[in-house]
Amino acid sequence: MVESEAHKKYEFKRTLEALRNKKGRGTELISLYIPHDKQVHEVASQLREEFGQASNIKSRVTRQNVTGAIESLLSRLKLIPKAPENGVVIFCGAVDVGANKTDMETYIIEPPEPITSYKYHCDSAFLLTPLEDMLHEKKSYGLIVLDRREATIGLLRGKHIEEMAHLTSTVPGKQRKGGQSSHRFQQLRLIAINEFYTRIGDAASEVFLGVDPKDLQGIYIGGPSPTK
Repeated sequence: MVESEAHKKYEFKRTLEALRNKKGRGTELISLYIPHDKQVHEVASQLREEFGQASNIKSRVTRQNVTGAIESLLSRLKLIPKAPENGVVIFCGAVDVGANKTDMETYIIEPPEPITSYKYHCDSAFLLTPLEDMLHEKKSYGLIVLDRREATIGLLRGKHIEEMAHLTSTVPGKQRKGGQSSHRFQQLRLIAINEFYTRIGDAASEVFLGVDPKDLQGIYIGGPSPTK
């Protein structure tokens, strides 16, 4: 199962790398992102509207390439009665193949994660950012490193550590000032320590609650033994 998922991720990455090298002239490459809950007949209707608008493009070559790509998309949609669970992405357009020639190419991708929004995008390159974001490491570990002077809160994603918050305390040293009783000094010191730990807890909650619970695998706490 793990090998299968790793292989799928590898193939998905290779596909994106190949698409990244596809270039068009002007805004002739179309990227169509269809979420699971988007009705295919609504997408087809919107494409027909885009076809009508494309007929106003001044450049004859660009007009033919864009309308040709939209016609290809419409024909592909007839084979998709409903978008899959994670949605579907269709890339289509006149790709520059060199020697002043283009080739109409179409690619259909079922992404490894759900598509969250509908997109119709025309450019000289395919819109890959939403799919590339799916390759980023999402599993995270919370990190808290602290002593009674300062604390740092971070997130470990893959091999990368991102510092999210840094706090310093007002806890006095162990040596009391002249004129203060030892008991009074220790009380004030314990109050300051407790307040600092509360601030750390509040800051950690703010950071870690902002991470999807499915992705937060655990929290590691480091520091001198008395502080943990």
